[in-house]
Amino acid sequence: MKELILIKSGEIALKGLNKNSFEERMKKNILSAVKDLGPFSIKSAQSTMYLMPEGACDMDEAAERVGKVFGISAYTRAAECEKDFESIKATAAEYLHDQLMDVKTFKVNAKRADKKFPMTSPELCVELGGFLLEQFPHLSVDVHEPELNVVVEVRDFGAYLHGKSLRGAGGIPVGSSGKAMLLISGGIDSPVAGYMMAKRGVSLSAVHFMSPPYTSERAFLKVQSLARQMTDYTGPIKLYSVQFTEIQEAIRDRCEEEYFTLIMRRFMMRIAQRLARRSENLALITGESLGQVASQTMPALVCTDAVCRMPVLRPLIGMDKEEIVRISRAIGTFETSTLPYEDCCTVFTPKHPRTRPSPAAVEKEEAKLPVDELIEKALSTVESRLITH
Repeated sequence: MKELILIKSGEIALKGLNKNSFEERMKKNILSAVKDLGPFSIKSAQSTMYLMPEGACDMDEAAERVGKVFGISAYTRAAECEKDFESIKATAAEYLHDQLMDVKTFKVNAKRADKKFPMTSPELCVELGGFLLEQFPHLSVDVHEPELNVVVEVRDFGAYLHGKSLRGAGGIPVGSSGKAMLLISGGIDSPVAGYMMAKRGVSLSAVHFMSPPYTSERAFLKVQSLARQMTDYTGPIKLYSVQFTEIQEAIRDRCEEEYFTLIMRRFMMRIAQRLARRSENLALITGESLGQVASQTMPALVCTDAVCRMPVLRPLIGMDKEEIVRISRAIGTFETSTLPYEDCCTVFTPKHPRTRPSPAAVEKEEAKLPVDELIEKALSTVESRLITH
């Protein structure tokens, strides 16, 4: 008996003439996700992808990873057998034995894509259902709300038996919508923002600003851990680190306290843009949510965006904290995000930040600083590393 994973795409089906390019991207992403588990091959036909191991491998882990690949609407582990009813019966009884023993009600769904198969779909349902009732006397049929759907699909390549389908990650394949750079702190929001944009097909780079001795090495290790957790969904991430201490100290020493955070954010956006252009990213991504903190009011965002020369994507802008936390827990970053290591955004936080700043006032304060010189010094400290699963 040969086991494989059947995969259904979702939104890709609506892509018209571009459908093939999205499918090919998703195939590459699927194979990349499972490549260290053993050799796999993948093919597609009749709106289904077939992920097949070419030897011994951990199918539990393979299925878990497939469930995190964007572009997939549903997937299921299945057993392949000959397109012969005797083989279908034997495979169903063997492969689904444990699932059938754990329930009291079931029904059979049949999908006969190969119209040359001698039995119709209703006939398959009736005959296979009757056989399973004989083999598992504790079962009864419930066509409305069964505990288990037994699915038999007769397709071009063979017949496939499986139980419950699992919901996929949705979205569109990573890499199909270009590249963008995520400003990643050690908090809850930015990893969720990166996840949300990856779900829309964006390949990620990331930049983190460090402020030693005010922030510790553990704080940066925390960020690396967050990036590694994100790669389950996003694929590899090129992570840049920037020494930001000199800029923050200059702001503290020369500018009015109520503008500290705004001016700091403007420096971050300028530096992130420079790094983004170097690595052919087309946009920046932040974890800002409107009104969440003083630097995320609409007037404050206007002041921040004034220094931007590329799009700034803010997928969390209309979400509240509870929604963001829920996603953070679901993707596995929440526990790491809440570790008690400060990031540079908490350094020199003003007691009374300006929530409705004017661009002119911010620019007047910023004029007290040698902006270009500070940016060049910060860029000279940049280090990068590739974060993988």
